[in-house]
Amino acid sequence: MKLLKDKIIECGKITDGRILRVENFINHQMDIKLFNEMGKEFKNRFSDTKIDKILTIETSGIGIAAIVAQHFDCIPVVFARKFPSAIISEDTYNYEVHSFTKNITHMVRVDKEFLKEGENILIIDDFLASGAAAVGLINIVRQAKANPIGMGIIIEKGFQGGRKVIEDLGVRVESLAIIDHFEDGKVVFKDR
Repeated sequence: MKLLKDKIIECGKITDGRILRVENFINHQMDIKLFNEMGKEFKNRFSDTKIDKILTIETSGIGIAAIVAQHFDCIPVVFARKFPSAIISEDTYNYEVHSFTKNITHMVRVDKEFLKEGENILIIDDFLASGAAAVGLINIVRQAKANPIGMGIIIEKGFQGGRKVIEDLGVRVESLAIIDHFEDGKVVFKDR
């Protein structure tokens, strides 16, 4: 998606030669016009599939998932919680997920009330690196006996292998921007 790639080149920052920082337009301050265009693009890419709900993980995925849902006739968005909460029941689907960026592990949870057997679930997230969060969300969907029909990713770090992990689980991956590598403090995209 050219608009997204241009924004990454213009405003993204690389830290430690391995982390792309996009907090000024995706995961701290959100560029809603850009989010709306990304929502349209995800709708185009998954228009061939019936989707009942969108699943994401707190916190960075929530904003984009909500915008994407509007383009699918305002279907519900469910987010997996990383942090304990007094308002979540003890009857949950759970999976342990390791964060590449923060180097910490969370037990992510979704209340069983919000994912039902047979539902078609589109998983949306901001980044795909090693695939750990994606595997966790796919596992949660499958615990519910629902169908993980696809994974919509804003930015994929193509050099970290997450796509293969997800595809090996039989789940379709659609990424709006795929990074091939970082070079001299700049992002180099795959031509896909």
